[in-house]
Amino acid sequence: METKTDTCCNVIHGETVNMVKAAELPEEQVSDLATIFQALGDTTRVRIIHALVQSEMCVCDLAAVLGMTQSAISHQLRTLRNLRIIKRRKEGRVAYYSIDDHHILTLFNTGLEHVSHR
Repeated sequence: METKTDTCCNVIHGETVNMVKAAELPEEQVSDLATIFQALGDTTRVRIIHALVQSEMCVCDLAAVLGMTQSAISHQLRTLRNLRIIKRRKEGRVAYYSIDDHHILTLFNTGLEHVSHR
């Protein structure tokens, strides 16, 4: 059954269109997910996440691994923490960073697997 919509084309599969429209994500979720993918679109942040997948680390050690300044690492860590991609644990004056939860590990590992099979 062909129906006319207010967009630029005719709908050929009305049931499919209605089913997909009924399952649309709320705008807040769309925005939050896009922000997560934007964060993962930065090579420095990907390198930080990869390091933290291996082990919990402090800023000094991350700076040594990535060959960057502590200030530059701290800036990226703040972004990742705000998005709940990583978490911080303080021990005295030293802060240790690690992956926030298994969802981030799954997302990271799935993406890595995808690019490894080119």
